[in-house]
Amino acid sequence: MLYIPIILGTARVNRQSEKVANFVLQEVRKFGLKSELLDVRDFLVSATDNTQQETITRKLAQKIIPADGLIVVSPEYNHGYPGELKLMLDLLYEEYAKKPIGFCAVSGGQIGGARAVEQLRLVAIELHMVPIREAVYFPDVYKLFENGKIKDTRYYERVKKFLEELSWYAEALKIAREKI
Repeated sequence: MLYIPIILGTARVNRQSEKVANFVLQEVRKFGLKSELLDVRDFLVSATDNTQQETITRKLAQKIIPADGLIVVSPEYNHGYPGELKLMLDLLYEEYAKKPIGFCAVSGGQIGGARAVEQLRLVAIELHMVPIREAVYFPDVYKLFENGKIKDTRYYERVKKFLEELSWYAEALKIAREKI
């Protein structure tokens, strides 16, 4: 069974992306993948010099090393993604290499976090990850959920298509990594 953890990329109070992350987690498990939420709050650092943050870095590495891929759920703040997500990603390097990564973006506006995803794709490439083409955008997030449940049923199919692509790459790259 493939293991694809989900990084919840903001530490903000009353974060709406947590609803999205929980929805995606449920769909990942229904799809037949092993997963868990990796909350950026659990990996907060003041700098990426991990000589000062050894325990946190080891804790993150223990989750990323066995991962066959990653999903990042990130809000868009001021045309970018949260700084705490960047700090978390920068704690590791080799552990991310040759693994696929998919993005789910969240915003209160109409664009749905697309600008954050554009930037995250570049960071993922620098970390030697393989960003997949599919992404799932959750615009107007304040209107999308009611009592913790997503109201727009089209998201089930969108997430399924996203997971089909991500799991294809995860399986192919897992086989390739095992040959190294």
